[in-house]
Amino acid sequence: MSEMSAPPAPTPPREGNLEAPTRHPIDWQQPGYYDRDALLHEMERVFDICHGCRRCVSLCSAFPTLFDLVDESKTMEVDGVAKADYWKVVEHCYLCDLCYMTKCPYVPPHKWNVDFPHLMLRAKAVHFKTGETKLRDKVLTSTDLVGRFCGIPIVAPTVNAANKVGALRQVVQRVAGIHAEAWLPEFSAKPLRKRLAQLPADTPGEPAGRTRGKVALFATCYMNRNEPGPGEDFAAVYAHNGIPVTLAVKEQCCGMPKLELGDFDSVKKAKEANIPVLAQLVDDGWDLTALIPSCVLMFRQEIPLLFPDDPDVQKVRAAFFDPFEYLLLRYKEGMLKTDFKHTLGKVAYHAACHQRVQNIGQKTREVLSLVPGTEVDIIERCSGHDGTYAVKAEFHAHAMKIVKPVVARVNQAQPDHYGSDCAMAGHHIAHARADGSAAEHPITLLRQAYGI
Repeated sequence: MSEMSAPPAPTPPREGNLEAPTRHPIDWQQPGYYDRDALLHEMERVFDICHGCRRCVSLCSAFPTLFDLVDESKTMEVDGVAKADYWKVVEHCYLCDLCYMTKCPYVPPHKWNVDFPHLMLRAKAVHFKTGETKLRDKVLTSTDLVGRFCGIPIVAPTVNAANKVGALRQVVQRVAGIHAEAWLPEFSAKPLRKRLAQLPADTPGEPAGRTRGKVALFATCYMNRNEPGPGEDFAAVYAHNGIPVTLAVKEQCCGMPKLELGDFDSVKKAKEANIPVLAQLVDDGWDLTALIPSCVLMFRQEIPLLFPDDPDVQKVRAAFFDPFEYLLLRYKEGMLKTDFKHTLGKVAYHAACHQRVQNIGQKTREVLSLVPGTEVDIIERCSGHDGTYAVKAEFHAHAMKIVKPVVARVNQAQPDHYGSDCAMAGHHIAHARADGSAAEHPITLLRQAYGI
């Protein structure tokens, strides 16, 4: 009689997840995605997991709001929280993804399959679908429309001046719900698209490693209409390094503001406007980039998750780079100039959330550190701005609380310069410092170091 082999030992349960996080495509086009009862059931499941873990309590106001609701309920468990109060948690999530990427041990491929940001996105989509989204929020996220109007040469200086009048801001707060003390961006009468040229498709570039040596800049709503200066700095730095820069023939908002609203139809319209143009640029030999981390993330992650079967979306995703990631790739191939004329001294550098979650590493810090005599103090804390969250009357105080640790780090560093790849985060930090200093975009600092 042959000896029977012992059965394999059962796999022991484990607390967290040892594999790299993975994202599932978003089933936003399936009717069941908008089923409110199914959504609430899933929110209760995930909230219960979050309640039992609480690792993410320091990230934003969504988690303290959830845990306070639980702790103040009769059962002190999620089942004691009224379903109507779930939306208080949703309101504070601005989809930074940091809980998913840096804190949560239960993200897929863990069997609990917790994707808190995408669950909040689903809740926002249901909210939008049922007509519960505020008109103010629809207007604030209509960046192309607002930018075109406020960027009219006669209108721009009037809007900029009005935004500095306290009495008018108080009226705007009462009528529109935009906080009177929040920092608001100025509008430029001469957008970036009028400042940079569109080069012909056959412009030569010198390849190096993964880079093809010529770059099409997605101007973005903000850099185009509000702060075109860093776009000009970008073009100057790249030209200094022999990298031709062009702009797309046309573009719309990347869709991130509408995504954060749960307005998938508007995201689809933006995608249908942008992707064919960008895909053609890729076919013509151009690499792609943008100076706003959220826009880069949109093309590298969010649009591919919404449209996973679109080959042009995947083509654009593969060709999209963070601007400093691109420079560092060139540096490693011996194709980045280091003929710096000026030191930058000490730089307090805020790493933007939507840049961190791209998993590309600290590329901006690495490039700035190439400048002799430069020390970069990196701050990996959310600024709490999120484009619209910090300007809303009901959330401004929360945004100012979230930015306090960042301001404390900047003040402690006593830097010669400070700023962020997210220009709006940089301005929010400067606004919270309230000492008259100004944040500077890292690409602006690099141009200063080159002396060009």
